[in-house]
Amino acid sequence: MSDHDHDICGEGPVLLVLPGGAGHPMGLGPLTRRLAERFTVVTYDPLGLAHGRLGRPVPDQRVEAWSDGAREVLDAVLPDGESAYVLGTSSGAVAALDLLARHPRHPRRLRHVVAHEPPCVAVLPDGARQRAAFREVYDTYRAAGPAAAAARLTAVLEERAPDALPDGRPLSPTEELTNPLALFLAHVLVPFTSYVPHLPTPPSPTPRLTVAAGETSRGGLLHRTAEFLARRTGSGFAELPGGHLGALEHPVAFADRLMELFEAPAPL
Repeated sequence: MSDHDHDICGEGPVLLVLPGGAGHPMGLGPLTRRLAERFTVVTYDPLGLAHGRLGRPVPDQRVEAWSDGAREVLDAVLPDGESAYVLGTSSGAVAALDLLARHPRHPRRLRHVVAHEPPCVAVLPDGARQRAAFREVYDTYRAAGPAAAAARLTAVLEERAPDALPDGRPLSPTEELTNPLALFLAHVLVPFTSYVPHLPTPPSPTPRLTVAAGETSRGGLLHRTAEFLARRTGSGFAELPGGHLGALEHPVAFADRLMELFEAPAPL
């Protein structure tokens, strides 16, 4: 991991932010600036896409590689004896769950993890069908490009049949490497939606976990997934403003609600 794989702003307790998509932190500035009023916000960029690596070859991604990198970042920035808050959203939330699951059993280093709409749909009772649906999104991307795949992905998340897909064409290798959405569709979507978190259930002495979903995601696949994960692990469940992209579309309200979750006393 390079020192350029993360950005730091603000002062206060450490808050590690794991972005979604291909891990590119684009658009998260308003959220992190609000959070930086109370936290030292450390934004992890697992592929270095915002730090000079956009355009370089990208292999298929592994959840464990993202969480190992996140742990390295924490080791680099977290003072001895202190603990960190963690926010992961979308694919970053999957990495946050893996970080929590594979972290040594010593909860003082992770104080509270919020996983916002992790798309690890393989945990669901109908997980095989949902994984197949995401594979169809990948196949659509390879056949018709990112716009058609994004339209199919929206239908999958809303658990409905897709509308007529827009016309498109496959991207060239060069085009793909310079397009963060394309990198997500090509190398992140399938492995991350196939991931099953191996989280201990209470009363195991683990750090606090809240699985969150967007208020406007009710009735959708990832809201259902978040609720299922919270029940399965005995974790907290919370709703945050907006939908799957709430951190981008409602950054101040999202940050304020997140801070409320972090500051709330742990349940007895």
